[in-house]
Amino acid sequence: MTTAASITGMKVEFLEFPPVVTSPATAKSYFLGGAGERGLTIEGNFIKFTAIGVYLEDIAVASLATKWKGKTSQQLLQTLDFYRDIISGPFEKLIRGSKIRELSGPEYSRKVMENCVAHLKSIGTYGDEEVEAMQKFAEAFKNVNFPPGASVFYRQSPDGVLGLSFSKDASIPEKEDAVIENKAVSSAVLETMIGEHAVSPDLKRCLAARLPALFDQGTFSIGN
Repeated sequence: MTTAASITGMKVEFLEFPPVVTSPATAKSYFLGGAGERGLTIEGNFIKFTAIGVYLEDIAVASLATKWKGKTSQQLLQTLDFYRDIISGPFEKLIRGSKIRELSGPEYSRKVMENCVAHLKSIGTYGDEEVEAMQKFAEAFKNVNFPPGASVFYRQSPDGVLGLSFSKDASIPEKEDAVIENKAVSSAVLETMIGEHAVSPDLKRCLAARLPALFDQGTFSIGN
C-alpha cells in the first residue's frame, strides 16, 4: 500500500504547500495533487498574484486510476477529460489559493467570478440559482483582505457543496466562513483553474506530472 510518505510537498515562490493537510472543519485529510502559480501579463511583464494548491481525498487515486493508469504525463496534459475527471470526481477536493501579492477580497473574487460566469454561460448552466450562488460568493469576500501569504480555501464535496474559509496564513480555519450549495458553481471554480481555459497552466502541468506515479503504485492511503 502506498502511503502519505510517498507524497512530496511543494514550494511556489515563498509559499510552502505541505504533502498532506487535515482540515479541522471536516476532520478529513487530503494529499497534494499539485500546485502552481497564477498570474497575468501586464504591459509585457508576467506578474504572479497567487499560488494554487489542489488537495484530494486519497480515494481520488483509485477513482482516477481506473481510466488514466498507464498514461504518460504528456498524454494527461493534452487530455481535457483527465482534468474534467478531477473536477467532477466522486471525492472531496480542498483547494488553497494563497496570495503572492496583496489583494483585497473584492479584487480577487471579482476575477474569479468573471471566469466562473463566463464558463457557466458557455455551457448553458447559468440560471437563477447560479446567479444567487455567485452573489453569495461575492458577499463572502466583501470584507476580506489578503496580504501576501494569506489564503482562501475552497472545499468541494462530490454532492456540489462549496465551503469557503479564509486564513491570514496557510492554516486551515476550524470553521468555514460560507457554504454555497450549487454544484455548477462549485465545479466552475476548479474548472477555471485547470480546465479548458485554465488560469494556471503551471498547476495543470504539475497535476499531470505528479499523479501518474500514484496511479502506478496501487492502493493508496493517507491514513484517514
